[in-house]
Amino acid sequence: MGERIHAYFVSLGLPDEEASKLHHHYYSQYGLAIRGLVRHHQIDPLDFDRKCDGSLPLEELLKPDPTLRALLQDIDRSKARVWALTNAYHTHASRVLRILQVDDLIDGIVFCDYSDPNFSCKPEPEFYHNAMAKVGMRDPSKCYFIDDSRANVEAARRLGWGHCVHFCERGLLHVEGGKPKYIGSDIHEEEDTSGIVAVSKLEELRAVWPEIFKE
Repeated sequence: MGERIHAYFVSLGLPDEEASKLHHHYYSQYGLAIRGLVRHHQIDPLDFDRKCDGSLPLEELLKPDPTLRALLQDIDRSKARVWALTNAYHTHASRVLRILQVDDLIDGIVFCDYSDPNFSCKPEPEFYHNAMAKVGMRDPSKCYFIDDSRANVEAARRLGWGHCVHFCERGLLHVEGGKPKYIGSDIHEEEDTSGIVAVSKLEELRAVWPEIFKE
């Protein structure tokens, strides 16, 4: 994904180094590189989606996850509904969930509507407000939220979402904003006074949120 997004920046006529810097800048400033591209370069977000997310060979990169499926099956649906909140377009999100074979366990998807030039994304407050409206939630304190972006989790927390968890696979190398980065390298537990719980495996949610799982 990082390579394809970088290639998209280069295709706009930017030198390689400048493309990398701008990619990281937009990711840091907006939470999503495409937000900066739409605002400052007037690109077609659906074209971006086709050439980046849509071009990924996901069937070769992902595989069904029985452990994840069991986790979702064990959530008591009389106590909680399960929605996917993503900064991707709905086609990419649906494709990922289908390959993982958990799409039938998801009540719905809150996504970035790339067909709307003014779409919102995490961690912008509007995204979370839209999510609550779509899900039909009025009390943010009853919202359960887990995300692999610390900024996204902190944004939800600021809006009063009551049960926020950071999914942090510490030590894994990934590309963030066009630059390689080790997950968790910028988090220092002794400085964390937010009360946000961090987990490295989704299975840990059984202990963090025992009240929403079947006995």
